[in-house]
Amino acid sequence: MKAEKILTLHPQGKSGKNISLEKYDVVKQAMLQVLHQRELTHTELMDEMTESLTGKFTDNIGWYSETIKLDLEAKAIIERTTHKPQKYRLKQGNASGIL
Repeated sequence: MKAEKILTLHPQGKSGKNISLEKYDVVKQAMLQVLHQRELTHTELMDEMTESLTGKFTDNIGWYSETIKLDLEAKAIIERTTHKPQKYRLKQGNASGIL
């Protein structure tokens, strides 16, 4: 039986990636939990994702995290702040009920 796939989106309209829905869900859930706690710079977010998923996720954590981060931005679930340094956060109105 073939694994279910999801085509991710890109916030700039570029082509997305066709990835395993199961892997997508694991990384998405971890990312939302991390961002539920506080706003993070890109580096902090990727470090937190690596720490959170090491030993639980066998594929390239960085690649999947970046791909799913872009998808969540395109779907307006997370957003970048406008101040410097730019940080990622759950978009207003999405902070409750997502996890």
